[in-house]
Amino acid sequence: MSDVLESAPRTRLPHRLRRLLARLLGRPELGALIGAVAVFLFFSVAADSFLRASSLGTVLYAASTIGIMAVPVALLMIGGEFDLSAGVLVTTVALTSSMVSYQLTAVTWVGVAVSLVVALAIGGFNGWMLARTRLPSFIVTLGTFLMLTGANLGVTKLVGGTVSTKPIADMQGYASCRWLFASETTIGGLTVKATVWWWLGLLAVASWILLRSRFGNWIFAVGGDAAAARAVGVPVARTKTLLYLGVGFGAWVLGQHLLFSFDTVQSGEGVGNELIYIVAAVIGGCLITGGYGSAAGSALGALIFGMTSKGIVYAQWNPDWFKFFLGALLLLAALLNSWVRRRAEAGR
Repeated sequence: MSDVLESAPRTRLPHRLRRLLARLLGRPELGALIGAVAVFLFFSVAADSFLRASSLGTVLYAASTIGIMAVPVALLMIGGEFDLSAGVLVTTVALTSSMVSYQLTAVTWVGVAVSLVVALAIGGFNGWMLARTRLPSFIVTLGTFLMLTGANLGVTKLVGGTVSTKPIADMQGYASCRWLFASETTIGGLTVKATVWWWLGLLAVASWILLRSRFGNWIFAVGGDAAAARAVGVPVARTKTLLYLGVGFGAWVLGQHLLFSFDTVQSGEGVGNELIYIVAAVIGGCLITGGYGSAAGSALGALIFGMTSKGIVYAQWNPDWFKFFLGALLLLAALLNSWVRRRAEAGR
């Protein structure tokens, strides 16, 4: 009888559980998922109004304005690079769209199209400079950041005489552009901004690229070891340039939302936002060294940012502590991501 019991398949369940746990620990977004659940539960208790439909809509909106950029920034970081110009690039494309439409007295769609070309050109420039000079992306994009910061202010004052653009709400095409980039939909009492749909769309595309395409394999390869990837035929320069183009596209989407939400754009906006995008990606599981991370993790990082920024307000705390709380989240996420990766590698 004892022999029968010992031969029973009771050891299969623990083995399968171990395999399942090993797979879960291998996912870079696991730490962000745990953090997102913890932050949600925390503010659900700490702030009475946090679970209201109007509050959740505001949280989603705040998360989406970060997530639209965090997704392509995460892909770039997986590829082993940074973009310190991402924050001011959003303002650059918004200013371009507004000034082209106003100064040329054209329909707003012309400004939208021209700004897309500008966004992709700047992204392509960063990738080209990186490939041609072999300088660190920190230096290349820091230079782009400084040039764009100065150009945003200088060109806006030169063209319009002030530091902000002129209103364009009465121009042809404004209503349709606003619908595409800045409209809102009410679903069961929950107000969903257009940025949420853009965010989810970019997340779906980025996840498919990383997990289902050859280009996704290239991204992980160049981020893990660019020299080894080049040795096996991976087009390293082209891959990184395309990743910078992705950041440019995300900046274009968010820049149009900025313009068509507020009608005018302040030329000094965007400085410092690039760090928030990087923080969201790191909280989501991306390693600073590249080669590891996910698009879903960056979305969770952006969601944590949205819940934290609005949860502090709903809890009626002093908002001056927000950056402190965000920094603590960053350190905890980095430690947790490092632990998760070590456990995943040990289980292989």
